[in-house]
Amino acid sequence: MTGDEDTIGQVLNRVRRAQGQLAGVITMIEEGRGCKDVVTQLAAVSRALDRAGFKIVATGMRQCLTGNDDPEHMTEAELEKLFLALA
Repeated sequence: MTGDEDTIGQVLNRVRRAQGQLAGVITMIEEGRGCKDVVTQLAAVSRALDRAGFKIVATGMRQCLTGNDDPEHMTEAELEKLFLALA
């Protein structure tokens, strides 16, 4: 992934947060925690990953709008496909 350091940092933080939450879910399952608690944490993991994905797509859209000639430049159709993959 390319982009400014701030954006990359934000994406990494969200993915790391999801990684920690997922480790917590695994522990919860191993400990036999209740369904409600496990599903609540799984939802948190999902939201964290979605936010990371949307940040990546938003960055691609911004680069598209500014006419950035990045070698990873995506077409509108490619951005739409990425966006829909997260929906």
